[in-house]
Amino acid sequence: MSTTNPQSDALPGSSEPDGTPVARARARRRSKARRRLANVAGLLAALFLTGAMYSVFSPAQAADDGTSESAAEAAGRELYEQSCISCHGSNLDGVEGRGPSLIGVGEAAVYFQVHTGRMPLVRQEADAHKKESVFSDEEIDQLMAYVQANGGGPTVPSGDLRDGDLAQGGELFRLNCASCHNFVGQGGALSSGKAAPSLLDATDLEIYTAMLSGPENMPVFGDNQLTPEEKRAVINYVQTITAQADPGGAGIGRVGPVGEGLVIWVVGIGALMFGIFWMGSKA
Repeated sequence: MSTTNPQSDALPGSSEPDGTPVARARARRRSKARRRLANVAGLLAALFLTGAMYSVFSPAQAADDGTSESAAEAAGRELYEQSCISCHGSNLDGVEGRGPSLIGVGEAAVYFQVHTGRMPLVRQEADAHKKESVFSDEEIDQLMAYVQANGGGPTVPSGDLRDGDLAQGGELFRLNCASCHNFVGQGGALSSGKAAPSLLDATDLEIYTAMLSGPENMPVFGDNQLTPEEKRAVINYVQTITAQADPGGAGIGRVGPVGEGLVIWVVGIGALMFGIFWMGSKA
């Protein structure tokens, strides 16, 4: 009598029949492996699609579509490398003994220095003198865009720069500016061969950007020192007094009849004394 072997149904070369627990466990493991591979493939596909969509719709790409600003900065970089890099460095960080850093000065400082012709500097001396600008208005705007984009700092204001209280402007000017610029903006001598320039032919924007940037010996009047409204008041005062005629006739430092009376007194007494000595010598 023959006995039946449980493993006799398995095919040669196979370990277990399909219905056995071992076979079912192996099938489950293969199914889990396939699911894991499918999940990994789906995750990679999702990451790829997300990256592709971001590269298409990202803000950087949107900014590239507007070429005006980037074109201005590129043109400003070219001008900077031609005229400024030897003194202010390739990264706006300055060159020791030749030029200061431009990091943080902003487009306000660029406007004042370049628009007034003080930069590029002709030679190293106590003062950078005002002269005709070597750059056009468009080129100045390009330099401003480049320095502002790479160094940051105060920006150029807009609107009416004389929209301020005249009386307040006079008080602020006499308190903060008259000691150097004269109480009517005619300028004056400073120490070490330096001088505060006259404001008689300065434009509104030149005065405002000078207050923002503090060129040479001038202190910086940021918005914490003088608010934008107070700066406009100062500009209104300066431009008002420079447009007015000198009181009392002859312009003697704009001090009017007091100055004229002093001159007449000195000249008159001098002439009288000369006459007395002359007649005494003849007698």
